[in-house]
Amino acid sequence: RHDTAKGWSGSRVSSWLNGGLFDQPFDISGGSESTYDGGAYKVCTFTSTANLTVTGSGTVDYLVVAGGGAGGCQNAGGGGAGGFLTANSFSVSAASSPYTITVGAGGASSTTPSITGNDGNDSVFSSFTSVAGGGGAKMTEAGRAGGSGGGAGNQYDDGAPDSGGSATAGQGNDGGAAGPNGGDYPGAGGGGAGAVGGTPSTNTSPGGSGGVGVQSTMDGTTYYYSGGGGGSAYTSDAFAGSGGNGGGGGGGGAADATPGSGGSGRNAGSAGTSSAGQGAGGDGGANTGGGGGASSTGGVTSPSGAGGSGIVIIRMTT
Repeated sequence: RHDTAKGWSGSRVSSWLNGGLFDQPFDISGGSESTYDGGAYKVCTFTSTANLTVTGSGTVDYLVVAGGGAGGCQNAGGGGAGGFLTANSFSVSAASSPYTITVGAGGASSTTPSITGNDGNDSVFSSFTSVAGGGGAKMTEAGRAGGSGGGAGNQYDDGAPDSGGSATAGQGNDGGAAGPNGGDYPGAGGGGAGAVGGTPSTNTSPGGSGGVGVQSTMDGTTYYYSGGGGGSAYTSDAFAGSGGNGGGGGGGGAADATPGSGGSGRNAGSAGTSSAGQGAGGDGGANTGGGGGASSTGGVTSPSGAGGSGIVIIRMTT
C-alpha cells in the first residue's frame, strides 16, 4: 500500500499508512476557551467544576487556586488566601481523559458575633490539590490553617497573643499574629500566596493588612491571585487592614473607624465598611482565591467578608 497525502494542515497533520490512521493531534477543550499571542497558546479557564477533555497527548501548563477563607467576626483576623499552585509541562493524554476540574468556593460569610471565619474549599486538577484558605479568627483565637493561614483575632484579655494560621508548604504563607489587647483592638491580616499576613505591633496600630498574592500570566493577562484578607479595627480613630493584592477583602471598622480597601486582582476584593457601631468585612474577589476581610463586631448588618472563589487555568502551546 501507499501513503496517501491528506488535506490536514498545521498541527493537525496526520498520515495514512497501511490502512491505519496515526495518532490524533493534541488538543484540549473545556471551560471558557481562548487563545492569545496570535493563536500560539490555547487556554481553558474553569470558574466552576467541569471536565477538561484531551485529544491525543502532549503537555500543558496549569494554575490551580483554591477558595479563600472568610474573615472572622468581632476584633477579628482576615481570611487566608486559597492555595496557589502553578507549573509547566505536565503530561496529559486522551487515555486519561476527561480530567475532572474542581473549583473551590470561598468560605461563606458569617453574621454571628464572636465567631471564627469559615474555611474555603479545595481546587483540584489531576493529582494537584490547592488547599482551601483558612478562616480568620475571632478575638482570643488563633487563625485557622489552610493554603494560606487565617489571621489571628485580637489578643483582648487572653494572655499571650495567639498565632496566625499555618500555611501549606509551597502554596501560601501564615496568617498574622494577634494584636495586643486594648486601644483599637486590631485584628491580624490573613496570609497571602506571596507574603505573611500583617501583625499589628501595638494596640493602636492599624488592623493587619492581608498578605500580598502572586502574579500569573497563565491566560495571557497578568493578574494577582491569592491575596489575604484585612484585619478589623474598632475605635473611631482606628484603621482596619487592607486586603492583599490578589483579591483580598478589606477589614471592617466599627465606631467610624476607617475601613480597609480591597486588594487588586483578576477581580478586586471589596472594601470593608464602617458605621457608628459596626463594620463589615469586604468580600474576596471572585475567582481569585482572595481571603475575606474581618468584621469588627459581627451581626446581620456587620457580616464578615466571604472568601473569593478559586479558579483553574490550563494552557497548551498550539
